[in-house]
Amino acid sequence: MRRSKPLAVLAGAALLALAACGGSGGDSNTPGSGSSKSYTGAPTDIAKNPDMQGPAPDIEGATTGGTITVQLPGDPGPDSLDPTEGWSVTGNSIQQALTTRSLTQYYRDPDSGNMILVPDLATDLGTPNADFTEWTFTLKDGIKWEDGSDITAEQVAFGIKRSLDSDTFPGGPGTEYSKTYFKGAADYKGPYTDPKADYQGVTFDNDAKTITIAMEKPFPDMDYWGAFMAMGPVPLGKVSNPPDYGKKPLSSGPYKIESFRPNEELVLVKNDQWDPATDPARHQYADKWIFKFNADQAQVDQVVLSGNTEAETTVSTSVGSENYTKASSELGDRLVQQSAQCVSTTTPDYTKIKDIRIRKAIAYAIPYEDVWLASGEVPGVTRVPASTIMPPGMAGRKEYQPDGEQISFQPEKAKELLKEAGYEPGQFKLTYVYYELDPLAVAANKQLMKGYEAAGFSVKAIPVQESPYNIWLDPSNKINKTLNVRGVNWCSDWPSALTFIPPLLRGGATYNTAQFDEPAINDKMDAIPTMPAEDQAAAWGDLDEEIGTKYFPLIPTAYRNDLFTFGSKIGYPSGDGSIGAPYYKGLYVTQ
Repeated sequence: MRRSKPLAVLAGAALLALAACGGSGGDSNTPGSGSSKSYTGAPTDIAKNPDMQGPAPDIEGATTGGTITVQLPGDPGPDSLDPTEGWSVTGNSIQQALTTRSLTQYYRDPDSGNMILVPDLATDLGTPNADFTEWTFTLKDGIKWEDGSDITAEQVAFGIKRSLDSDTFPGGPGTEYSKTYFKGAADYKGPYTDPKADYQGVTFDNDAKTITIAMEKPFPDMDYWGAFMAMGPVPLGKVSNPPDYGKKPLSSGPYKIESFRPNEELVLVKNDQWDPATDPARHQYADKWIFKFNADQAQVDQVVLSGNTEAETTVSTSVGSENYTKASSELGDRLVQQSAQCVSTTTPDYTKIKDIRIRKAIAYAIPYEDVWLASGEVPGVTRVPASTIMPPGMAGRKEYQPDGEQISFQPEKAKELLKEAGYEPGQFKLTYVYYELDPLAVAANKQLMKGYEAAGFSVKAIPVQESPYNIWLDPSNKINKTLNVRGVNWCSDWPSALTFIPPLLRGGATYNTAQFDEPAINDKMDAIPTMPAEDQAAAWGDLDEEIGTKYFPLIPTAYRNDLFTFGSKIGYPSGDGSIGAPYYKGLYVTQ
């Protein structure tokens, strides 16, 4: 899962991302700057409880009423609220928690803090056949849209079929999982691109309230995939036609959309058609939620640390580096540090920068800590030097160094590599984009340019006023065609390297911004899921090392952790280890 937040989008050198499925492990959880805090994160394997039913257990001391304001510094938020497009942490964390239900979901155990996969719209976590080539889900009774109409099996089936329309939703998660695993999905264009096609990979029975999905190959993780919004209902007919549906989709959760201004603000109010008896994880404590995108980090920190009335009911999704020590000492348990299975990367274009020595030179040319500090990150806390594609805590991960040592800012070594590749200082130009609407991104870009130029590169940094993902993911974009360095922030969609390596590095994958395409590696990616389950994790670790050492197609710049702050009147201050965000499902305002 990628993060929409483009703060310091500097060809990926300091991109910010949050986790889809978190995990902790190793030294990456050790805070710096003298902090005595430890990180909270989900384990490498998320537990399952197929029998958990609604209503969700009450949170001790919770009260109803009030407004919660969530500040998202430097984060433009989602461009669209269409559930089929939801593959960014920001949009998913809000919508999945508050407005949009899917087949399954995650619940935070209040005692352990661990995330548990539980039913949502479905009565359980689905029923597979013996070889996991067919899954059947049965819908609960009493689930409704915000307009009072029933949610039907046909609507869920339609929502799932929408995920297969990669022309209409090119950045949606269905481009990776639905297209890969659903029977006949590779040839099916989707309900908008080919409305006359009769797709039989997904069938339904409204009377029995069942949805059945046939698989092209075994897919034992379908219950995890069921937790994505793309695996949920969408109304039939013109009301759900894109792109208009993304402006104000119908709610099936405890809150509905009052207003949405992209890049600015999302306001949610209570949905009186949501039945808590059908929902084992969500609550409806607050009267209203206000999400403020593209907030200025310095201003947010000032509010959070002031302790004034506004601060009392404010949540922030990050803390600036210059205020971390103060926040750590003053906020106590209201500063939550959460580990995440996420990696920030720089991705040299594999089709344009074919010499591995140049790709390695780029890696040694990045002034990592200077960029992190300029972008508001806390070295050793929110950013830890990376070496592998798979992040710490992921099952099967192997510790290795792709160049024999931890890559760090070494401009002279970068110059040597460039010279070996036949380039004198200033002869090789790097072209990338950065997000100019965020002052921290601008500051970080200045540090990055200094590093690249000190290492012997010439630089063309193109300022943009939209999420760089909009550019990177559009093959026809004129700016994108000129780039030879991009980036991506990636977090596991569930605890498996299946959700990490293929989305980033399979030939033709949507988020393969490096344009890496090696047939032998593609074949191995396809083969690993067919291995015995007990062998797959180690195989992914071996493949990670092979890709990193033999090809070095992307530069892992940082493993990331997250900081969240909660006002003094925000109850249940906690993180969502399944997605790397505040646990919106349980927050309340003390009265």
